[in-house]
Amino acid sequence: MKHEMPPQSPPSSAGVAGSPPGRWQLDRIVAELRVSREETHSIRRDGDPRRAPSRDALEAILDGLTEALFPRHYGQSDLDGENIDYFVGNTLSIALDSLNAQIHRAALFVGDELEPGFHRLDAVELTRAFAAQLPQVRGLLVNDLRAAFVGDPAARNFPEILIGYPGMTAIIHHRLAHLLYRLGARLVARLMAEIAHARTGIDIHPGASIGSGFFIDHGTGVVIGETAIIGDNVRIYQAVTLGARHFPTDDEGSLIKGDARHPIVADDVVIYAGATILGRITIGRGSTIGGNVWLTRDVPPNSVVTQATARNTPGGGNTSS
Repeated sequence: MKHEMPPQSPPSSAGVAGSPPGRWQLDRIVAELRVSREETHSIRRDGDPRRAPSRDALEAILDGLTEALFPRHYGQSDLDGENIDYFVGNTLSIALDSLNAQIHRAALFVGDELEPGFHRLDAVELTRAFAAQLPQVRGLLVNDLRAAFVGDPAARNFPEILIGYPGMTAIIHHRLAHLLYRLGARLVARLMAEIAHARTGIDIHPGASIGSGFFIDHGTGVVIGETAIIGDNVRIYQAVTLGARHFPTDDEGSLIKGDARHPIVADDVVIYAGATILGRITIGRGSTIGGNVWLTRDVPPNSVVTQATARNTPGGGNTSS
């Protein structure tokens, strides 16, 4: 004869061995977190609580600015000569109003990121200066688009690159973030760069200076540091790092912030996949850096650096012309 087990009811909090009536002991945990937050591990600045910039808002701003720059590719498909300017104007107005609010919020949140006593009108002026340079930014991006078309035999047309290449998305975001970085809205710029990183796998610090006609092919794993300087018509491939070799400190042992510590890449340089270039070194104009090369010394113009030649020279960088 088959015996059936009686149905089991889920255990209550009181039925769990050692569990007090308040299952998670929230009162104690909340109190300990308050002590950590306010006393033992405080990272808060003095003054009233302030709201951080909104990542969701910044994503919408980036999308709106991109639509305004390239309305027939990222905007509405039915735009024509009569309504395209209205679309661009409305899209820009919404994006810039939101950007202004985020710049002001970021300045208050960080406290001393911008000039002391930063006010809402200062955010307006900064946003206006940013907006005034958008036509020049678009010109740079068109040159980047052309460089991608010329440099990639798989590219069939501009729209494919503009809306389908992660390297193009990354450079659009970077040029917008870099402009904000130079104007002083550094927290907003840094968050925009991280949005690009999350979307593309390409990590470009907004402080990096990048010339015209820049092309990142494939792109995954590319890292470009804050003080890197890249000239015109430079092409790099996936997993390339333009990083720092060491981090100088002051007399008290604290890291020196903003010190020039990343490479300078001159015009017309090609850097192949997996190359790691470290320190404030210069890659001369017209040079080619081979795949997986480790490089920590200057390279003369018109050089070719391969794994074999780099291994034969301490620090890398033995070249052939």
